[in-house]
Amino acid sequence: MSDPYLAHRIIRRIAGWAVVSFFTEIHVIGGENVPKQGPIIVTATHHNMMLDPAVLSCAFPYKRVLHYWAKASLFANPVMKYILTSAGNIPVDRKASDKRVLFQGTFRALASGEAVALFPEGTSYTEPHIMQVKDGAAWAALEYTKWAKENPGKVQQGSEEVMIIPAAIVYTNKSKYRSQVIMEFGQPIRMEDYMVQFMSGEDGAPRTSVKRLTAAIERELTQSTINAPDWDTLYAARMARDLLWPEERSINLDEFVTISQTLVDLFSTPDLVPNVNAVRRHLLTYYSLLESTHLTNSVLSSLPLPATLDPRQPVPLPSRLLTLSILVRDSVALLLPLPFSIVPLILHAPAYVMGRFGARLVEDEEETQAQNKVVFGLLLMFMIYPAAFFFVWAFLWYTPVGALVALTFVFGFAIYHNRLINDSYDRAKRLVATWRVLVGVWAPKRWDMSLNALAQYTVPRIPPENPWIDRSKAKAKSRPVTPSPSSAALPASSPTASTSTNSSSPTPPSPSGKRRRPPSRRLIRHVLRARVEAAKALASLFAQLERAPDGKRVCASVHLAQAFGGQVEPLGENHATRGGVEPNPEPVGWRNAREVVAFLRARGAKFRALESPVEGDWAALSSDGEGEGYDSETVREDDIVWVPPGQHRS
Repeated sequence: MSDPYLAHRIIRRIAGWAVVSFFTEIHVIGGENVPKQGPIIVTATHHNMMLDPAVLSCAFPYKRVLHYWAKASLFANPVMKYILTSAGNIPVDRKASDKRVLFQGTFRALASGEAVALFPEGTSYTEPHIMQVKDGAAWAALEYTKWAKENPGKVQQGSEEVMIIPAAIVYTNKSKYRSQVIMEFGQPIRMEDYMVQFMSGEDGAPRTSVKRLTAAIERELTQSTINAPDWDTLYAARMARDLLWPEERSINLDEFVTISQTLVDLFSTPDLVPNVNAVRRHLLTYYSLLESTHLTNSVLSSLPLPATLDPRQPVPLPSRLLTLSILVRDSVALLLPLPFSIVPLILHAPAYVMGRFGARLVEDEEETQAQNKVVFGLLLMFMIYPAAFFFVWAFLWYTPVGALVALTFVFGFAIYHNRLINDSYDRAKRLVATWRVLVGVWAPKRWDMSLNALAQYTVPRIPPENPWIDRSKAKAKSRPVTPSPSSAALPASSPTASTSTNSSSPTPPSPSGKRRRPPSRRLIRHVLRARVEAAKALASLFAQLERAPDGKRVCASVHLAQAFGGQVEPLGENHATRGGVEPNPEPVGWRNAREVVAFLRARGAKFRALESPVEGDWAALSSDGEGEGYDSETVREDDIVWVPPGQHRS
């Protein structure tokens, strides 16, 4: 008997190769929430274009075949119909006003105990939080349950009830090569709680029931993803995370989302500490400069940057040579393994070049960059590997045994490259960064970019808005201000909230247009100085939180407040309605400030590293030995003032 889903398995295998070649790991959480058999509707987040269904399909528990929706018009041609059906696609006639006609293919798949996968956000996008969850999945689940009750003879035994399985796909850096993917399956949502209202016959009851179910799906997806009220808050939290966990891939992926959301919640509290705006600004400056130079904090943290490297200091020649010898030795150590990976690197170089070219075609669409890197690289590998096979086979006189040997060689060669690529890629990044830093700090001071010219690179660039998102219906993500005598409860994203703390200059708006990437040698000293300032600012923030009174509260996502002994309060009268159907008051979560600090420390946050002198702090000085900050505001920790090295406390 032929496999009815042969195309699906072939595509899934190819997608698996592509995903594994781009990402270091796909980490699955909550796989036990997915039933091994029976009808399910999987509702997944959609923030990385074609890679989302590729990741979902190739790492789905039990290798179940996932049926995706496709336009019914594509099934008109018999050949296309066979291919699409074999690939597991379901025809959907979006013009049909009758939902039973619309979901006819979905009903057939569910009645046979199959799994249907949907992306309820409707489009792939790059935003700091989930913008929209549409009602299609909820309608399909409820209509199927009603149809199954009315047509028991058309339903396979055991397939009478369908469950919705939320699937949150989170990327540690969705457009970055060799980053990681976290796929978390939430608690199954059963239809019992919604069917009574859906079938009640009351006017508007089905739509209200659908809205309730959609809200439940959104709630599950939100709890498993990272959601910030605005881009600056998200970027500040990312930078704080990178400073607290300086080693790449050092965070337990089981807790990556929880840690990230905790930091987002922390920076969503506008009056968190008196100098919170200054702390945010230092973090955003460092984040933006790293993005502008294509460096990372983990790489900079791994470089030896002793004070003897400072060209402005009168260091004896032996010490200077010793410092340079450390860098040379480090470079040689990085180059020694190169011969073992140079041949695979040369062979795969065209694919990498084409991948970068593909990403540049969509510089303004972060959600498309990784897809283009994978697709362009994969297409080239489909030419490189067959060419390598025939090249090796030719040396073996095109014999049958030679074909087997050549196939084994090429397959082993691909595995060998994939095993080496992580270490090789990390070494290459560190080697390049080492010499970029060396050139930057030893270049003439006049090469440094002026502070006026630097300003455009100290504010993070925000992605352009996606035109396919209905922002009028997007759920607002707001955080209340922690109650204090001097401030009322304001959303964190409001203009008043952004200037309500003791800061003379709020964070300027982030640009979204293109900007020219400057030579890194002109920015290196600024990057190293920003690193010191960001680390000291973050250390000051957490020191203040540790000394805060027991009653000091910080904003928290509701599910985190419930999980870590916090408080949850109703928002009150100032709540919105969902689609004009029914009030949906959003509760507000709080956590104790000291508990948050203890939580981060228990999960490996390097607080002591922030408090220790930062290697490379000499870069915080200008050529004449005087401190030169980005603004006039010193990072204060109550009565403690951090003074850059070389200055005296007045």
